[in-house]
Amino acid sequence: MAEQAVRSSESVDPRSGSNRWRTVDIVVTAVLGVAFGVVFWAWNLLWAATGTAFTAFPPAQAVMYGVWLLPAVVAPLIVRKPGAAIFAETVAAIVSALLGAQWGAQVVLYGLIEGLAGELGYAAFRYRRFGWLQAALSAVLAGAAAAGLDLVYWYPTWTAGWKLTYVLVVVASTVVVCGIGGTALVRALARTGALSSFAAGRRRV
Repeated sequence: MAEQAVRSSESVDPRSGSNRWRTVDIVVTAVLGVAFGVVFWAWNLLWAATGTAFTAFPPAQAVMYGVWLLPAVVAPLIVRKPGAAIFAETVAAIVSALLGAQWGAQVVLYGLIEGLAGELGYAAFRYRRFGWLQAALSAVLAGAAAAGLDLVYWYPTWTAGWKLTYVLVVVASTVVVCGIGGTALVRALARTGALSSFAAGRRRV
């Protein structure tokens, strides 16, 4: 009986084709979203406080951008289920908005679109591979989507050169922080045993 209970709590091998969400998947993804939402709130304040340092060349501030896209890349690396990126990124955006994000409820739209874009990096491999390449692709797509939204909503009058630079810096920041940093974070957590209920805790990311 005990052995059956242990087996039932294990993550399904992503190569088995099962995308069924378990209770632990839902709970952990929600917790990740809430935790990152609090981080977003603090990062919002830091972004606002450092704005004057980039007055001469505003696109350069995008070097800080990657933190806002961590849930979209990290959650799928841990949970390995379709929808994890959208779920975690949207929850984080909602929490950030509730805590008083200076961009208001609009951040929820950002969360949905960034989560969807991040999702595509894993969907391209049919949710069967979860490594550096998939995380990097997820980061590139999420970063490009976020930068595109910013150019439409906030910086439509920028020159073409500034816009291109902004997109490239956002994507680079997201790849470094989320693609590389996110994968390293998940590996570090796996080594502690904290992810033992997930495939990420039993296989090399």
